[in-house]
Amino acid sequence: MVTSYTYRQSSNAGTASQNSDPENRLLARQNRFRVDAENVRDIALNLSGLLAERFGGPSVSPVEPAGYLGALNFPKREYSASHGADLYRRGLYTTWQRTYLHPSLMNFDAPTREECTVIRGTSNTPLQALDLLNDPIYVEAARVFAQNAVANGGTSFKSRLEWIFDRALNRAPTAAERAVLSGLYERSLKRFTADPESARGFVSTGEAPPPDARRPAMVAAMATVTRAVLNLHELITRN
Repeated sequence: MVTSYTYRQSSNAGTASQNSDPENRLLARQNRFRVDAENVRDIALNLSGLLAERFGGPSVSPVEPAGYLGALNFPKREYSASHGADLYRRGLYTTWQRTYLHPSLMNFDAPTREECTVIRGTSNTPLQALDLLNDPIYVEAARVFAQNAVANGGTSFKSRLEWIFDRALNRAPTAAERAVLSGLYERSLKRFTADPESARGFVSTGEAPPPDARRPAMVAAMATVTRAVLNLHELITRN
């Protein structure tokens, strides 16, 4: 099936398919849908180079908000985040407390496992964008992604942005994207240069080794760009 012409079609709707099959009941184009909750996290970790590929083993515990399990009284639950490589394991291995699954998985529509779920629902909410921007694992992934762009993407912002887009989206940035992200980088660089303590705090997020201490403002500014790229709809949507 996956090698068939129908399955390999683009999800971009042309005029002909819009007129003849507007609801795509006849599979005139590919369906577009967001990847599963576990895979959203895996994509960010893989792009940053943090993803731990070890197969099997016990469940792991990503960072979650303090007191999140406080309402579970019988018995009282305690939660301690994992450390080291366990922080970067695939979402498949995340500890799953029935009805109280990890909040990041919940935001991206993973089922609570209170009952059998044959087909997962798919929503589109502001919480998802906030999760991708502020969850510590995504902030760390963006920071390490930025470090790799600085190390491997050349010396200019233009070449580094092209490296980021090639790795994340397998394409070059458009002129509009380049202008928006260039402006974001310049504003962030100015802000972090004026507040080096904030820059050092940002680039120290997580357990991955921080960048060269002599350039925290530049790396922090680049990390604001990679945070924006990791938040793109295109990145977590299967076309």
